[in-house]
Amino acid sequence: MRDALVAAAFRLFLERGYEATTIDDIVALAGVGRRSFFRYFPSKEDVVFPDHERALAEMTQFLEASADADDPVSKACGAARLVLNMYAENPTFSVQRYRLTKQVPGLRAYELSVVWRYERALAEYLGARFAGRPDGKLRADVIAAAVVAAHNNGLRSWLRSGGEGDAFAAVDHALEYVRRGWNAEGAAAAGEPAEAEDDVVVVITRRRTPMWRVVREIESSLEGERSPS
Repeated sequence: MRDALVAAAFRLFLERGYEATTIDDIVALAGVGRRSFFRYFPSKEDVVFPDHERALAEMTQFLEASADADDPVSKACGAARLVLNMYAENPTFSVQRYRLTKQVPGLRAYELSVVWRYERALAEYLGARFAGRPDGKLRADVIAAAVVAAHNNGLRSWLRSGGEGDAFAAVDHALEYVRRGWNAEGAAAAGEPAEAEDDVVVVITRRRTPMWRVVREIESSLEGERSPS
């Protein structure tokens, strides 16, 4: 019945528009009563986002199952990737919802409130992991916001394409910026060598010294740095 209500609602939204569709219209098309509608959805807005409660619960459970040895930034990125399953399992519906949400200001506001709940769940998890740091709360809030922003960037890129291509590749590409930016261990875990600082060599020599001798002095200096003490 829940799926039937969602299907009926989106059929009417596409045919008549969101604002012109009432809950009575939806239940009439689905062949159920108003009481059945409110058993599943508190409002008309909720029928547009039917799976967010489930996705939020799954993400929270994923974070709560985290072990102390888990890298917190990578775990937060993994939690965001888990939410992507909700969109990727039904690309057609996800693209329809994306286009509908862009057209209706009230739905955009509702979506922002949902995104905020994801961000708060991530921030609470990261805050607990960074509790021993002086900047723990700030770090947790900023990383949580960065994870959500990266996820949404990749997701919207995929939705704008009409659901074509690999949604996970787009989101993973965006999330990798968070891992690299906030966690050096994350880059090492991905098999990427850490970037070494460039060597700076200062050589003092006479103005008329031949260039070959200047080069030799530089090479000698570098070899000296590499030699064990």
